[in-house]
Amino acid sequence: MSKPNLARRVAEAAEIALTTRKYVTFIDVVTSLRWLHSRHVDIWRQGRAATLSELAAVDEERLLTTAGLLRDWARAKGLKPVDTPYVAGTRDRRELRFTTAHSQEQFRVHWLSPDLSEARVRRLTEAQSKAPDLVAVAPLDDWRCASCGDTGPYLIMEDERPHCLTCTDMDHLVFLPSGNAALSRRAKQESGLAAVVVRYNRRRKVYQRQGLLVEEAALTAAEDRCLADEEVRLLRRDRDRVRRAEQDVEFQQRMAAEIARLFPGCPEPRAREIAEHAAQRGSGRVGRSAAAKALDENAITLAVIASIRHLDTGYDQLLMSGVPRMEARERIRRDIDRKLDEFRELTSKT
Repeated sequence: MSKPNLARRVAEAAEIALTTRKYVTFIDVVTSLRWLHSRHVDIWRQGRAATLSELAAVDEERLLTTAGLLRDWARAKGLKPVDTPYVAGTRDRRELRFTTAHSQEQFRVHWLSPDLSEARVRRLTEAQSKAPDLVAVAPLDDWRCASCGDTGPYLIMEDERPHCLTCTDMDHLVFLPSGNAALSRRAKQESGLAAVVVRYNRRRKVYQRQGLLVEEAALTAAEDRCLADEEVRLLRRDRDRVRRAEQDVEFQQRMAAEIARLFPGCPEPRAREIAEHAAQRGSGRVGRSAAAKALDENAITLAVIASIRHLDTGYDQLLMSGVPRMEARERIRRDIDRKLDEFRELTSKT
């Protein structure tokens, strides 16, 4: 394709996006040119590809030329350039790369219409700068965690490798299937840590949303806000029935007693809560390990630490703000140690 012909096609694609939304991006143009499909962009945004160019139907040089043509067209139209970060929907919130060999700035620019009000520009900038939702994939095929070699119903991508919920400190979350928009919205609002669950549809060749992973307390709170809805009441009744069926009451009682013995300063309701959560059948959590079933002291301590990490520190907030997992753990290490010391003191028990 000659450069004048490409310039014409870039201008046509950009004009459509600008007319529709009052701003245009490089991704708008390349998807309109059909060099990339929306599913490719989804894969890239999920952190499952090192660069966008490796998914494109053209080489990096053609993408670079297109970015330059879009810049020239936008300047001629008097559009306002706004540099917008692109970050992956992964735990490390790493910056997404469009290509390997060139500066990323020209690809990140959003070109805004001068007709937009300052308030609209501010809202657009804030929305585009916001870190995307964490994404958990419900895999179609067998897989193994890159850290522990185990598997599970969902995987989280880190460093372009799959990790299980336990290794990514997200195994305390529960699944809320799609279907009730109000409940999903409220549960996500209530949850300090949440992830969108997607599954690949081979027939349609797209990732489709399946639901959310949210904190159980957040789901309960959201349900309480929706209890006027009879459908939600029925859903909650069904979920409670399933949860009771999964509970191993006798084992949980023994674990709670062992927690109380090792951590006499831990309040009794908290010890029960830790045991019920960690020992839930089929969860794959530390409480279901062979060591925990034998009431091994180290396994019990790990269950207590996991509870402290999520309930008594700013760990979840650090993860949601994009702090890498190991760095977040290091930041809260002293907080965990202080809480463990408190739980080990008999005088602290209330």
